[in-house]
Amino acid sequence: MTTHRPVLIAGGGIGGLTAAIALDREGIESHILERSTFAEESGAGIQLGPNATRILQRLGVLDALNPQTFRPEAVWLFDGRNGDKLATVPLGDLAEKRYGAPYITAHRADLHEALRTVAAGCAHVSLTTEFTVADIRDEDGVSVTGSNGETQHGSLLVGADGLWSTVRGWVAPGLAPSFTGATAFRSLMPRDALPEPFSAPIVGLWLGPRSHLVHYPVRGGDAVNVVAVTEQGDKQEGWNRSAEKETVLSNFARWSDAPLGLMDAAPSWRAWSLFRLPALPHWSRGATVLLGDAAHPVLPYLAQGAGLAIEDAAKLAELLGANRAQPSHAFQAYEALRRPRATRVQQASKRLGRAYHMGDGFFGEVFRAARNTILGLRSETATLRGFDWLYGHEG
Repeated sequence: MTTHRPVLIAGGGIGGLTAAIALDREGIESHILERSTFAEESGAGIQLGPNATRILQRLGVLDALNPQTFRPEAVWLFDGRNGDKLATVPLGDLAEKRYGAPYITAHRADLHEALRTVAAGCAHVSLTTEFTVADIRDEDGVSVTGSNGETQHGSLLVGADGLWSTVRGWVAPGLAPSFTGATAFRSLMPRDALPEPFSAPIVGLWLGPRSHLVHYPVRGGDAVNVVAVTEQGDKQEGWNRSAEKETVLSNFARWSDAPLGLMDAAPSWRAWSLFRLPALPHWSRGATVLLGDAAHPVLPYLAQGAGLAIEDAAKLAELLGANRAQPSHAFQAYEALRRPRATRVQQASKRLGRAYHMGDGFFGEVFRAARNTILGLRSETATLRGFDWLYGHEG
């Protein structure tokens, strides 16, 4: 590592800011290059399991975020067609005691603000906004040129620039995300205006044919984030386009009255298309390395996209701190540790997506009935234990 130059971080989102804070804790200077001005506060709610909050706690971010978080007591699973409650997964105090950190829900903008606040107080973190990466040169460290012609020089480059990563094009050229055929719609609603179970202090998960619905409190419990996912929609980049209520409801025509009423009451909807990415041949090239969605985007069925990015950032910083003279060794160790973990989460998320969306056609109805029976037979504590591998992960 060229010690007189900072680590450059492309992307000032959750992964990039976490990486900068974690590097600061190792005494390593970083410089974030963010394409936006951070002016836009739109965004979805977010669920963070103990695997992520444990790291945020250690970095001092959870204290900054806590006033805006909500700690759900459980996940309640419902059949979206008939409205039956199928199972409960306990969270709250039980999960926090089991895993040593809480399960929380929050608005993504609040998490981002907490990360920015902590990063701003770090002695070794600096930031440039309105910097869109246009060119990367790997000579005597790394040089990154923005679309405006400005060039930043660093010892290393961390690509934390998300699903549509420019840095990934340098590390693994020729690979691009492909559309899954599914679309996610989201809305934000005042919690005090909603009936049970939508106002309950829980994560609600409704399962249906080729679709599912999720809702949970955010903004300290004042609002409820609603996400409706369907295996239909158009291939479009971006995650903040507007959507018509009729489009959302048309994908849930055979659902029961309660979830349909919730979706109908939503004041507005935003949409994003869901994409997947082939496994990269490698996560680093020369002085450049990838993390989070830039390396391994994950479908949202396990609510672990941000969690994986936070885990990546913390582990990468730890390894760079232990291998200051040989960052290539840190990159190799990082990928060796993180690739199996990310792959397991990706695969588990895909399996859950299939289980959520059973019920289409004759055989789908058979599998749906079997799924519902199995969920009803498992004890609450046994169901939570099934997530030990995910929430108990220590990196």
